[in-house]
Amino acid sequence: MKKTSLAPKTIVIERTNLRHLLSELGRKLVCDIDVHDISRYQQRRLAEGASPKTVNLEIGTLRAILRLHGIWARLQRDVRMLPTREEVGRAITVEEERALLEACATSRSRSLLPFVTLAIETGARYGVIRTLQWRSIDFSKRCLQLGKDKTPSGTGRIIPLNSRAIATLTFWTTHFPERQPEHFVFPAERYGAGGDRFQPQAYHTDPTQPINSIKEAWESAKQRAGAILKGNPQDKNAEPLSCRFHDLRHTTVSRMLDASVPIAKVAKIVGWSPTTMVRMAARYGHFALEELRSAVESISRVEIQKGSPVFSPVSDTIGGSERLN
Repeated sequence: MKKTSLAPKTIVIERTNLRHLLSELGRKLVCDIDVHDISRYQQRRLAEGASPKTVNLEIGTLRAILRLHGIWARLQRDVRMLPTREEVGRAITVEEERALLEACATSRSRSLLPFVTLAIETGARYGVIRTLQWRSIDFSKRCLQLGKDKTPSGTGRIIPLNSRAIATLTFWTTHFPERQPEHFVFPAERYGAGGDRFQPQAYHTDPTQPINSIKEAWESAKQRAGAILKGNPQDKNAEPLSCRFHDLRHTTVSRMLDASVPIAKVAKIVGWSPTTMVRMAARYGHFALEELRSAVESISRVEIQKGSPVFSPVSDTIGGSERLN
């Protein structure tokens, strides 16, 4: 019933959820499912190694089924979703960013460096950048208009492009002199190496299809970045840089908040709704102790004179009563 309104990836997720649900509850009538069945299902999935967030998603699918049949209303009061860790993700440091971009620049995938740079400079999600089309970029006004995003607030938003984003995209256009508005900025293509120097080369480029995935190139770049940070770029056994692709979005938000950009502006840029922007800012704002220290140092505006007590309340009398100011 919902196939026409769901994204292909969401359909895959729902089918996977349903497969797990059927293995435990498939022999029950919908009307016979109770809170004890749901609780047992949650515990079994946790014992199998599923994360609390994954189990909650599966219960969400079950909830939709029960709600469709008018059963969820009598169960919802007693069903407890599993607690999940809200503090997920981190902002990378300037040194880590420098090492990561250096590693991306040596990747066989020519798309990786502009892809990652655009993610840092705009805060756009992976899926949005992957499916970005040339018609979405306005070079004259230095902005891009995004298409479908994860949330309604993010869909169709306009993001100003800073100098590095514009420079990156301008350079990237030189690879596609015959590009059309409907072509994808990061097209599907394959990579290999050729020539006397065995240089990386792209082939089978199809601008009518978006790039399939950057996962392999991304993981390799993190490995090289880890070695660069250790001071030995040739060390293939170095610990890779601990960074998810979504952490680039965390980095974008943290830097804007650290620069005292108002939350409302941050929300507009990254696509948060007005009702969730404060909660999301708390989740995405990653600050080191010294950054927080500089924030509290800004509170004191008046220097305490030498020899004066730290606290010097002033009393006055109003209507015969003494009050401390």
